[in-house]
Amino acid sequence: MLKGIDPLLTPELLMHLCAMGHGEWVAVVDANFTADFLSQGKPLVRLPGNSLARVSQAVLSVIPLAADVAQPAAYMQVCQQPAGHRTAAQQAVVDLLALEGLPPERVEGVERYAFYDKIRGASVLVQSGEATAYGNAMFCKGVILN
Repeated sequence: MLKGIDPLLTPELLMHLCAMGHGEWVAVVDANFTADFLSQGKPLVRLPGNSLARVSQAVLSVIPLAADVAQPAAYMQVCQQPAGHRTAAQQAVVDLLALEGLPPERVEGVERYAFYDKIRGASVLVQSGEATAYGNAMFCKGVILN
């Protein structure tokens, strides 16, 4: 146990988040996501039984979002829905980001297959237990200044 660290963050996940540099992406994906296939040998940490919002909250508790990226957060758009449409799980993440000071216009909705391409550039994938479709998000790590 560590003082002040979200208990959802496993030692393995903390190691991978710590190893990331600024400008690298972490993906938080749902239980149905093809994580094994798309991770392509990159670290994949599973946190079953936890929602997209809860896992995102834990991840964001230890990494800042990139200030120099126009949209440092993204979610997978729902197919055949108008731009800006969000599922309840996606909206919960957008609301969480707003509480962290990131306005909704800095959160990008990414078309499904483009999201798969974007995942290939992620440094680590975290598979949540999110059971709703399209429960996938990505975050770009910023610089930690002390």
